[in-house]
Amino acid sequence: MEQIAARDVRRCYTAHHPVHAAYYFAPEHDDWYGLLGLDRGPMAYLAGRAAPLGRVGAGVVTAVFYNFSPRLVGGCLPRAWDAASPERVLETRWRIVDACLTRLLGADGVASAELAEAADLALRAADGCTAQGRPMFAANADLALPAQPHLRLWHALTLLREYRGDGHVGLLVQAELDGLEALVTHSATGAHWKPSFLQPQRGWSVRDWAAAQDRLRERGLLEPDGELTPEGQQLRRTLEAETDRLDAAPYRRLGAEGTRRLTELAGALSRTVLARDGMPLTQIGKR
Repeated sequence: MEQIAARDVRRCYTAHHPVHAAYYFAPEHDDWYGLLGLDRGPMAYLAGRAAPLGRVGAGVVTAVFYNFSPRLVGGCLPRAWDAASPERVLETRWRIVDACLTRLLGADGVASAELAEAADLALRAADGCTAQGRPMFAANADLALPAQPHLRLWHALTLLREYRGDGHVGLLVQAELDGLEALVTHSATGAHWKPSFLQPQRGWSVRDWAAAQDRLRERGLLEPDGELTPEGQQLRRTLEAETDRLDAAPYRRLGAEGTRRLTELAGALSRTVLARDGMPLTQIGKR
């Protein structure tokens, strides 16, 4: 099988991720899950993402999502399933994705030949994934494939996102970073979310965050001011490089040319999503 460079794996994932992630930020997300009786915010997120697993409890979701506070998850599940079964949540999830992508990409965009080609490529890439040790990928892979191209694309990108995430969680366990410590070190890279966003969204208190920082300082990974030490920076670089390595299988299935084409097509779709505030990073804030 053709080899694929790690930089091309990362580039393709970065190119297509916003098309998947826009669903979580869509106004329809909390509004429509709310109509099922789910609380806005974490409960809607947890139920919508966990629904492919079936009527699981808080322990399973805490384990596979990894960086959410057990207190938060326990306050949402299984209470969410008393309001709406996983089957109803999944039906609503498809409606949310349909509305979200149609609004962001336009009727012409979701009906375009380019989007249909991107869906075919992403599905072919997902065929290169294996389920062993990848619970979130496996749960989503068991779902029926939707007929509409934009829903097929979102489904395929969800498979790719969860496959990558499952691999990353395994590396965090190996690095002996618990879920909160992983969030703290990730935030400290300066590349993504602020603590002020992550703490309430993941259910951690300021005190929890400070305690995790103390543990990381004891390991020599965090400076007194909260910045990563050289050892901490190296750990994060290693985690990301190893995540790319474990994420290479779907892109090897596509080959270099197919990966390049998916990057091109998905990148154009993602630029439209971002231009239309599909992922409102300015509202969430970056470090």
